[in-house]
Amino acid sequence: MATIYDFKALSNKGAEVDFSEFKGKVLMIVNTASKCGFTPQYDGLEALYQKYKDKGLVIIGFPCDQFAHQEPGTNEEIAEFCRINHGVTFPLMAKIDVNGENAHPIYKYLKSEAKGTFGNAIKWNFTKFLISRNGSRIKRYAPTATPSSMEKDIIELL
Repeated sequence: MATIYDFKALSNKGAEVDFSEFKGKVLMIVNTASKCGFTPQYDGLEALYQKYKDKGLVIIGFPCDQFAHQEPGTNEEIAEFCRINHGVTFPLMAKIDVNGENAHPIYKYLKSEAKGTFGNAIKWNFTKFLISRNGSRIKRYAPTATPSSMEKDIIELL
């Protein structure tokens, strides 16, 4: 049976990231976009990352342009936007698809492990997955769930 640690993805700089590097960490994986009504959540995500990274939280952003063309930029443009406008220091991956036949394997896995309210497809940007330190518990949060509303669950897993 696969776990989150069996997957690899490309960073926004093109380097391969082996998710086995995150064993023992609490992970939050988020599909992001720079031109979305939920884009201000970058600020809340970064605040959580700064507050809990030393305790084992890793937030990983996966930019995605599948929803109303709200992430049109290149990986470099996305990273610059996130850094300049939201002070993002948590890891950003290369832009991916989260739905459809070209969906990244990590998202195929996450959707199969934590289904949404209306099926397993990702409905919009900023859907979040919180994964326990051993990878056994995965909880899914709707785009409308603010990062701060997840803090209690993060603390519980840390």
